Amino acid sequence: VHDIGKNIVGVVLGCNNYETIDLGVMVPCEKILETAEREQVDIVGLSGLITPSLDEMAHVAAEMQRTGMHLPLLIGGATTSAKHTAVKIAPLYQSATVHVLDASRSAGVVERLLNPKLREEFESENRQQQAKLVESFQRRRQIKLVPYRDAVAHRFRTDWDSVEIARPAFIGRQELHDLPLATLMPYIDWSPFFAAWELRGKYPAIFDDPQVGPEARKLFDDAQRMLEQIASQKQLRAEGVYGFWPAAAQGDDIILYADESRHSEAGRIHTLRQQWERPGTEHYYALADFVAPVESGREDFVGAFAVTAGIGTDELARHFERDHDDYNAILVKALSDRLAEAFAEWLHEQARRDWGYGRDEHFTNEDLIKERYRGIRPAPGYGACPDHTEKRGLFELLDATRATGIELTERSAMHPAASVSGWYFAHPAARYFSVDQITHDQVEDYARRKGMPLKDVERWLAPNLGYDPQT
Repeated sequence: VHDIGKNIVGVVLGCNNYETIDLGVMVPCEKILETAEREQVDIVGLSGLITPSLDEMAHVAAEMQRTGMHLPLLIGGATTSAKHTAVKIAPLYQSATVHVLDASRSAGVVERLLNPKLREEFESENRQQQAKLVESFQRRRQIKLVPYRDAVAHRFRTDWDSVEIARPAFIGRQELHDLPLATLMPYIDWSPFFAAWELRGKYPAIFDDPQVGPEARKLFDDAQRMLEQIASQKQLRAEGVYGFWPAAAQGDDIILYADESRHSEAGRIHTLRQQWERPGTEHYYALADFVAPVESGREDFVGAFAVTAGIGTDELARHFERDHDDYNAILVKALSDRLAEAFAEWLHEQARRDWGYGRDEHFTNEDLIKERYRGIRPAPGYGACPDHTEKRGLFELLDATRATGIELTERSAMHPAASVSGWYFAHPAARYFSVDQITHDQVEDYARRKGMPLKDVERWLAPNLGYDPQT
């Protein structure tokens, strides 16, 4: 779904006199292999943004092996890593499988793979490095994961008799249509924008960097002109929906009630709990820890949101692509991403005010970027909530597709790509954390709570499994 990095790779390779065949996004394995054979390509490349794409990459590698291919396979994208490629993908395919860290390195990798004098040495170095990464992974698998019941016993605890629980100004959902882009621009975090173009540095200090500063300034100026054009001509549209629901924790689930009578459920959030015993570990967190349990008798609440600034992005990018203007096509998508994240930041500020505890906030944009405010907005598929399928319940609760135009793919990716969704937690001690690796006993319990087959849950949580699932 998210193709900025892939497109930059295409531009880099094109500038180095290589021909690329860009099949687009969400491409089935069969189409990739059929095209590779028909066009007699030299290399196949795969890019992925969210964790379910990792499983799809492994499937493509296995199919390349099954069908007898011998083409080098390049792996890249935000969720990929050299270690994951070595451990999960390379063993499925006997020919060269290479992780490429960023677009700027793609031309060098391709050159060594296509040069008969360089390829053998490069592949040997790659195999040796991957063997070391597999060994490192196996050592890490020896880390101590406490049994799930022990992690629950050492959960983060709150004195629910005394903790402050904020009450939202309304219950239910509210829609935000065609929000002016000018409202969002002051909330843009520019550092990730430069990172997308592989210009490393924090904004605005990046402008003083002797190596990348001049290019960063030029890129920023182009972005400002593009933003002004997009806003004045209304070429992109920002749509959102958010709301609050009465809530209560029940074990590691969070019940969301339809109204304040708390008689009927509107949905559930199924949370996962940390199990990795690190030095000094005191608590094993789950998001359910930040919501008052049913038995506490306290009335608590949870919020939810989904926003996009990507309505119109694909059409505008295609306009530039028809003019062979790859630079502005990529620029539009990168700015759409930044506007979507800015929308999420702006709306969280609004939600904190609606919730009462944020009415006296006076934060700068830097304060917001550093998350100095109370409360968190974890997103399904990341860190504290690594299961992307939890987006389905979130979207149903918000009626998000009808309200915003954001759709979920079969892999639970959001389209348009410039979209953000998640939950709001207001607990004074709420914090971000990473679930990391988990054991079979927790996965079994989680599958039972979700009503999903164990094998399906293991597939969705594959990067988090602290064990090898049975085939």
